[in-house]
Amino acid sequence: MHDDTHDHDKGLEHDLKTLAGMTDRRQLLRWMAGAALLPLVGCGGTGGSPECATIPEETAGPYPGDGSNGPNALVLAGIVRNDIRSSIAGSTGTAEGVPLTVKLTLVNGNDSCSPLAGYAIYLWHCDRDGKYSMYNLTSQNYLRGVQETDSEGTVTFTTIFPGCYSGRMPHIHFEIYPSLAKASSSGNKVKTSQLALPVDVCNAAYTATGYSTSVTNLSRISFAQDNVFSDGTSLQMASVTGSVDTGYVATLTVGITA
Repeated sequence: MHDDTHDHDKGLEHDLKTLAGMTDRRQLLRWMAGAALLPLVGCGGTGGSPECATIPEETAGPYPGDGSNGPNALVLAGIVRNDIRSSIAGSTGTAEGVPLTVKLTLVNGNDSCSPLAGYAIYLWHCDRDGKYSMYNLTSQNYLRGVQETDSEGTVTFTTIFPGCYSGRMPHIHFEIYPSLAKASSSGNKVKTSQLALPVDVCNAAYTATGYSTSVTNLSRISFAQDNVFSDGTSLQMASVTGSVDTGYVATLTVGITA
């Protein structure tokens, strides 16, 4: 991914050339939104950061489990939790895979990237075989959970590294709700988006036992071909540290209009 953190330091001529080269409407709008925020915020770098821009709205996909197309994980006893690797509410089973900690920080793009406390984030993703609980695996509800953002706007989930299934780059879904009390039905959500994972990290994670199918699927897809990420991942690409042996930590700042 191109690092354009310091592109704004290169002057008007560079900016005009950049604009002229942007044929994708959403890419152009993102650039303009980020530029408009630069004088207002200082989120990690001279002159500001695109992290303060609003994260793109994305599809929840066919397996949201939010009551919009069948099962609703949001009403399950115990769904508000940090560790989402095991099934709950009478279902048994644990998703095996490389440990992954996901840290999301919710900020207000309308207020200098101030943290948004008291919101609820529902997060879900496929297992290492590329299957989703409650749909492909009807007897399981693992790899789904809700957390309330703390005073710094942060939630943390303990999970596994998701697999890569045919036709999609590895990803993690999430929905944002205005409060825990509202996080019971998809009708109350204020944002739906997806987190992307760096290709080099995915390749490393998929050397672990149980991810052989993901190796094959990942070799046949790219961000340019992905139907969600093909228009860019600058606001959705997680920063990931760690290894197969120690587990991974993925962090992402999520900007919304609040």
